[in-house]
Amino acid sequence: MHEHIAEAVKEPDVVTVPPGAVCLRFETMKLYSALGAVRHLLDTGRVSPGDTLIDSSSGIYAHALALACHRHGLKCHIVGSTTVDRTLRVQLQILGATLEQVRPSKNLRLDQNLRVERIGELLRENPDYHWMRQYHDSIHYLGYRDVADLIGKEVPEGALALVGGVGTGASTGAIATYLREAGRDVTLVGVQPFGSVTFGAEHVSDPDMIIAGIGSSIPFRNVRHELYDRIHWVNFDYAMSGAVELLRASGIFAGLSAGAAYLATLWERRRDDSRTYVFLAADTGHRYVDSAYAHHDRARGLGAMHPHEVTEQQELRHPWSTMDWPPRDSALLRGEPLLVPGAV
Repeated sequence: MHEHIAEAVKEPDVVTVPPGAVCLRFETMKLYSALGAVRHLLDTGRVSPGDTLIDSSSGIYAHALALACHRHGLKCHIVGSTTVDRTLRVQLQILGATLEQVRPSKNLRLDQNLRVERIGELLRENPDYHWMRQYHDSIHYLGYRDVADLIGKEVPEGALALVGGVGTGASTGAIATYLREAGRDVTLVGVQPFGSVTFGAEHVSDPDMIIAGIGSSIPFRNVRHELYDRIHWVNFDYAMSGAVELLRASGIFAGLSAGAAYLATLWERRRDDSRTYVFLAADTGHRYVDSAYAHHDRARGLGAMHPHEVTEQQELRHPWSTMDWPPRDSALLRGEPLLVPGAV
């Protein structure tokens, strides 16, 4: 029996998806990140019950942090994007979290910058607040050790390929790290939208980029580029088609990042079927009903879809591109950091 709903909600459904794949389907995957981080802060005395935790969120992390704070007797304040919908706003209010949304903006970079600026103002006004820094603080890796342990139990033998969206970097990067520390042979395949700076695709825009939760217009220091072996960039139309086909083929109703990860999984398995493929469905499909699933009649058949195999970011193009990571002319190979080290 669970002591709090947060512990129950975080646990994924483990589902076999032929051929040769396993889907971890979460209701809210970021609960692992939020709960692990909050527990660490309490255990180390960096925060105490009654303190206020704040962060920026486009929606999913806001819910996760609010539940973690509710679980441990902490206050929660969210600086949210305009994408935070009414359903979530009402839940946050009842859970005791406070939410302020930045003004509407025309692009993701401006939205993220506005949220970070507001966080800075709040910290100056309230120096006792603790900024969670989900994009930059490595404590968000800690909770995913449990997911790695779960994979070890459910898929006990053989080489693995882990496939999932790269947002803050904490989920895919952390799970692969803990599996590798346990001695597992793991290939890590990251999924990105076009337009994201995280792996150098900011020069290829996607006007329908509503899967921004797996990309970013600003650098995230929790993304450890050296952990990844392959990267896939998938546009909205192909991610939507993947999500629709995943639902049709398996009954799994998940977000657009899961649709993109499903596409990447099928392609990678064609290239190497010696591994068991585990792909992440980080959230449910409910918030994508109007923007994506309602247009399922436009979904493309997956059999005719294949990526452009490229060797450098300048070759990236719609609707789907993939490459080995790091690329041949890479800052990593030259010993240069891709991101400024340290937390902010």
